[in-house]
Amino acid sequence: MTQYTICVYGENAVGLLNKITILFTRRRINIESLTVSETVRKGVSRFTIGIKHEKREEVEKLVRQIRKVVEVLAVFGYLNQDIVYNEIALFKIPTPVNAKPLDIDTINKVYKAWVVYWELDYVVIEKTGSEEEIFEFFRYLKPHGITEFVRSGRVAVGKTPQGLVEYLPEEMEWEYSV
Repeated sequence: MTQYTICVYGENAVGLLNKITILFTRRRINIESLTVSETVRKGVSRFTIGIKHEKREEVEKLVRQIRKVVEVLAVFGYLNQDIVYNEIALFKIPTPVNAKPLDIDTINKVYKAWVVYWELDYVVIEKTGSEEEIFEFFRYLKPHGITEFVRSGRVAVGKTPQGLVEYLPEEMEWEYSV
């Protein structure tokens, strides 16, 4: 199985996510991760979709099919070596009084993770990195007991000098709506 990242730029319209995901369902391709956010162009959203699939031709057909959706402005398909990508994960770890203390130095220096919230009976630790790095950290924390674990979808940018939004129609505004 090969990991692919598909970046879709589309109008910020109700139902667009449904139209896109139906195309995956019809082709029986499972979405491993999905991240959606507004871009620097007002009214344009970016969908970053992670999939694992055996046949490149089928992924290329899927990308062409997504391009046909009316509200879609641009679509790009990538292999891992073509992008810079990361995920974020949060771990809630119990810290009972008589338990073995967490080694914060190891967490910070070895795993590049950070305590982002501390209470008397638990901490929340944030880790960014690849799926492999996050699960390596998961295995490290497991003996301490993980009360809660959540992982985001992949976020990615292409390794090209220009940004992908440069491929969008020029008549769109460039202001980020905050």
